[in-house]
Amino acid sequence: MTYSDDFLRRILKRTRTVAIVGVSANPVRPSYFVARYLGLKAFRVIPVNPGLAGQVLLGETVYGDLSEIPGDVDMVDIFRRSDAVPPIVDAALARWPNLQTIWMQIGVEHEEAAAKAQARGVDVIQNRCPKIEYQRLFGELRMGGFSTGTISSRL
Repeated sequence: MTYSDDFLRRILKRTRTVAIVGVSANPVRPSYFVARYLGLKAFRVIPVNPGLAGQVLLGETVYGDLSEIPGDVDMVDIFRRSDAVPPIVDAALARWPNLQTIWMQIGVEHEEAAAKAQARGVDVIQNRCPKIEYQRLFGELRMGGFSTGTISSRL
């Protein structure tokens, strides 16, 4: 799947609240690291993990299921195996009629679930990481020695 930089940038700019399904409390796990990073970038991150429900992680209550989250979210970020995606997408679409984005992490893809969300007008990203894309598109990867192809006047 290929996504234009403009498409990814638009999604990341408009998103304020992200529900991360499958987040871990272990700080060395990618899901924790991504949640922490997005929180540091002023996204509100709502953790979802049934094994941690009721606990507080990164300053937010952990929910066991998307249906338990009060209020709206702009994006659902999925850190689960590909075969677990359809019920997560179904729950997200049922919970938020105005959901903007379903984002599936690196290695996570499900064409049927993606098509279902897209048919409802939801933007879908598969097999990508919002943290990596944010860093790449907003010039942060070059600070670590990576050439991103993005020109910035920031030093």
